[in-house]
Amino acid sequence: MRSPRVEENARKVSPEATASVRSATAAVTLARQNALPAYFKDVDRATAHAAAIKDYVLDNLGSLLEQLEGNCQANGIQVHWAQHAASANKIIGDICARSAPGGIVVKAKSMATEEIHLNHSLEAAGFEVVETDLGEYVVQIDHDRPSHIVAPIIHKNRREIAKSFEREGLGPYTEVPEELAMQARARLREKFQSAEIGISGVNFAVAESGRLVLLENEGNNRLSTTAPQVHIAVMGIEKVLPREGDLPLFLRLLAGSATGQKLGSYVHFISGPRRPDEIDGPRDVHLVLLDNGRTQVMAGKYKEILRCIRCGACQNVCPVYREASGHAYGHVYAGPIGAVLAPALEGVEKLGDLAKASTLCGACQEACPVQIPIPRMLLELRDDAYRAGVIHEGIPWGAFAFAASSSWRWRAGLKMLPVASTAPNPLKKGWTDSRAMPSRVGRSFRRWWNERS
Repeated sequence: MRSPRVEENARKVSPEATASVRSATAAVTLARQNALPAYFKDVDRATAHAAAIKDYVLDNLGSLLEQLEGNCQANGIQVHWAQHAASANKIIGDICARSAPGGIVVKAKSMATEEIHLNHSLEAAGFEVVETDLGEYVVQIDHDRPSHIVAPIIHKNRREIAKSFEREGLGPYTEVPEELAMQARARLREKFQSAEIGISGVNFAVAESGRLVLLENEGNNRLSTTAPQVHIAVMGIEKVLPREGDLPLFLRLLAGSATGQKLGSYVHFISGPRRPDEIDGPRDVHLVLLDNGRTQVMAGKYKEILRCIRCGACQNVCPVYREASGHAYGHVYAGPIGAVLAPALEGVEKLGDLAKASTLCGACQEACPVQIPIPRMLLELRDDAYRAGVIHEGIPWGAFAFAASSSWRWRAGLKMLPVASTAPNPLKKGWTDSRAMPSRVGRSFRRWWNERS
């Protein structure tokens, strides 16, 4: 079954949500543009170096994952391999059942767990799952879903959040951000104190040392990974880095690209469970290495999409994403990154039409801190989707080719263009629903050229 087109979903997005997305993405884009040149003398050189490291990772992923597994186990981290979403959910569910049957699970923000729909799986097994990232918590109590990789509620404003908190009994209605944060803090502190299990994602895992690295700005990750007796980290297999020496580059690029910061407010280095002489930290640490289609992607022509470090910069600069918001894509990965990654992971037949959700302006590639050639891959995906019958072109390109292959037909068409732009045409309807037809200004190029000759 083919996913609804982004254009169709975008029409269902409220004007308030669109305004929120436009404002937030513009602010973060400006912050990124100011931040990266302040951190790197040569931004292009830094991003090229990061891209080369990620390509090395993808070319040597098997050996690096084996090295990571060995060093994690030496550190006391239990490593599990999950081929797909179902196996990952079963592994995590079994760990939870052994550790705290029917208990409370506190969960930090993680795109990998969103990808496998972990919350639904654990709730079906009888666990109370509580999102502890403020944005993810709002998404959860509203029975919504994230619309951005970094900012899950980029589509909401403070009035909507205030109404949700009042409805859920977190406190009286207030539009003061600090008061809303304190209301959420009071509720979540209770859950942290009661939870036996904490679940997080992983930003980077270092093969050389077996360390897991997490970045955040709120502090909830710390409580999810340290306060409970059991910590389960879920990581896409492409997140591994070869050496500790690679971390400074990627930590700077991720923070600068995602939020315009020099570094995240909190950077966690997890080297295993608490030692015998330590009083804090989890008793058990588990690492779930998630494939879920990534191995198949690496074997194909969209391999470079797995360089992604989930900074969201491509979403922030994309004119289509700004207009449609993340919900229009119908997938956990939205925007330019999602338009490639979603069909690459789940199949062109299912999600290939997402490749049309782009102007091909190239802003996504320019903003990407690991230089992913997203526009090129979108063109290739469009071709794949067209051949698979997922995309049906409404424009008669055969007629265009016929006109363009003859100089006299082309000249005649140019002379007819002013009339054609005002004449009724069913092909223009989809365009003019939300745009005005452009009108020619000044002389034609041919006339201008002839006058100069």
